[in-house]
Amino acid sequence: MRASLIQIDVNPDEPVNSRRERAASLVRAEAGADLVVLPELWPTGAFAYELFADEAEPLDGPTYTVMAKAARDAGVWLHAGSVVERAADGTLYNTALILSPDGGLAATYRKIHRFGFDKGEAVLMGAGTEPVTVALPETTLGITTCYDLRFPELYRTLVDHGAETLIVSAGWPERRRAHWTLLAQARAVENQSYVLAVATAGTHAGVEQAGHSTVVDPWGEVLAEAGSGEEVLRVEFDPAKTAATREQFPALKDRVLGLAPPRG
Repeated sequence: MRASLIQIDVNPDEPVNSRRERAASLVRAEAGADLVVLPELWPTGAFAYELFADEAEPLDGPTYTVMAKAARDAGVWLHAGSVVERAADGTLYNTALILSPDGGLAATYRKIHRFGFDKGEAVLMGAGTEPVTVALPETTLGITTCYDLRFPELYRTLVDHGAETLIVSAGWPERRRAHWTLLAQARAVENQSYVLAVATAGTHAGVEQAGHSTVVDPWGEVLAEAGSGEEVLRVEFDPAKTAATREQFPALKDRVLGLAPPRG
């Protein structure tokens, strides 16, 4: 399976519509790939909180429209990153869009774990409640976004519902890049799954982005890693290795569920 991770530079001086068109061109250039993945909130910047309300859009808004055509032109499955979604009741969500090769909206995922503690995304956006998997012909994807990476129970839930390849679309800060790499490998090893983790490049809202998108196999081996700037990370991987790894080293079968509270 051929995957392309587009580590786009989110430059605050670039108009959003211009960046949408540029991202679409990058997607079209990946014709021949099976799967293309964009990072979190690349239209606005994950830390550009002051733009969230003004740049919010419905699911069928301008980002979907441009990305749907790009997916159709390239003939690829496209995780179009995430957008600031404005729901019918006015609530904002950090919502990932997954498009089929015909440009149709195959799935959406509202980010469950909101970052910011008592500010930013945590107070400006609603929380998603539903884990999401997407069945491709070659593998079943488990969809996650950025801060989700710190919560292993979400990934266990995705694996329990058939996920074999875990997607992490992020706007991860450079100052915590070591965590990005470590956690991507940890999620791969503990779930015996591929992890495709794509982040933004550049600096927005004064926050330098980590870049270093990465692809990790079910044994925790890094198959490919990007640098810090804008880059398209391309990798070929064998989805059958997930099942083979789980059969060869069946640790997931030894999980003990429903433990009693600790004594003491």
